[in-house]
Amino acid sequence: MGHDLKRFSTWRRALGTAAIITAMNAMTTPASAQEPSFSDWLEAFRSEAAAAGIDQNVVTQAFEGVTVNERVFELNDNQPEFSQTIWNYLDSALSTNRIEKGRTRFAQNKTLLAQIEDKYGVDAETIVAIWGLESSYGDIMGSYDAVQALATLAWQGRRTAYGRSQLIGLLKIIQNGYAARDELKGSWAGAMGHTQFIPTTYLSHAIDENADGRRDIWSSLEDVFASTANYLSVSGYNRDTGWGLEITLPEEFDYDLAAPSTRKPVAEWAALGVDAASGNLIGRFDPNRRGRIIVPAGAKGPAFLVFRNFEAILKYNRSTSYALAVSLLSEQVAGSGGTLAKEWPRADRALSLSERKSLQQALIDKGFDPGPVDGVVGAGTRAALKAWQKSAGVPADGYASADTLLRLTAE
Repeated sequence: MGHDLKRFSTWRRALGTAAIITAMNAMTTPASAQEPSFSDWLEAFRSEAAAAGIDQNVVTQAFEGVTVNERVFELNDNQPEFSQTIWNYLDSALSTNRIEKGRTRFAQNKTLLAQIEDKYGVDAETIVAIWGLESSYGDIMGSYDAVQALATLAWQGRRTAYGRSQLIGLLKIIQNGYAARDELKGSWAGAMGHTQFIPTTYLSHAIDENADGRRDIWSSLEDVFASTANYLSVSGYNRDTGWGLEITLPEEFDYDLAAPSTRKPVAEWAALGVDAASGNLIGRFDPNRRGRIIVPAGAKGPAFLVFRNFEAILKYNRSTSYALAVSLLSEQVAGSGGTLAKEWPRADRALSLSERKSLQQALIDKGFDPGPVDGVVGAGTRAALKAWQKSAGVPADGYASADTLLRLTAE
């Protein structure tokens, strides 16, 4: 009993009262009463699939021998775009090997890439950068069974809606004969092919560029490049406008302005003291072009002014780390990139999953709503963190560091 009281006290300090109720209920409520078994879930899912027009024979055949993959849950909670420091993520994304291989693959496919660029209005180096990040230029496309991975996500966890919608999309791919069941392998999140399309993206944006009757993102580079360019183009990408650049901020910069909703013309940013880290901001861009400022590592790290093309890349993957990696890698592939002017705060460390959840709970306890306590430091968490930082009289940069967590939980 004493051990249980000690554990309860520890929980109370770490989680707060509201979270304790949920945790204690989880201890006393059998798992079977909390959620259906996988087989029961599958039976219910059959009705959802039928309503979406999926033949029951397709469901039966697709799920033959499929079980839950526990590894998918682990990876879902620790996506590198969200769990690593941005500099560690970029070190891997912009490795010497990836850059050199990208330049080689760019040269090998120069004619095809030029045709795709002219047709879809997406620069070739960005297509190559996405190709490199998503599958190491087709060398590592993933070995997870897509049906199993998506069924696992659809059954339990924080992304059940995503799992169900993508699973139905995958069943449509099978039913329509776009790919054979045994071809459907990819990432733990159900993304497939050279540039890792999730099923719904495949259905809406994949292109049969070589006109062989099949939108083949697994083996046809014509279809791969066209599909990737089409998706970016539909998302608003324009090869003539650039993604953005590294900038310098004035000493007394108001970090409230570094928000997704704050977009200003280049001329207005310049009037506030923002300048290019190299060269002149006004001289490089149309002064009327609107952009927003991002500070991925807070006030201590580099800052960037990003434009519409950056937002288009974010539609491919809703991670600032990912979009910045694609943007910087595209420059390196084209031979125009270099080192950043300002160093990353490499003395900082990444927060663990439990620490990210503790940070979210601490914000709730102090009256700031980050959204669900799921360990994902997304827009909601950053907005709540900025609001707390502002109230605490520190730079409101929304940067979730170990120092920030310590201060949050110490008060």
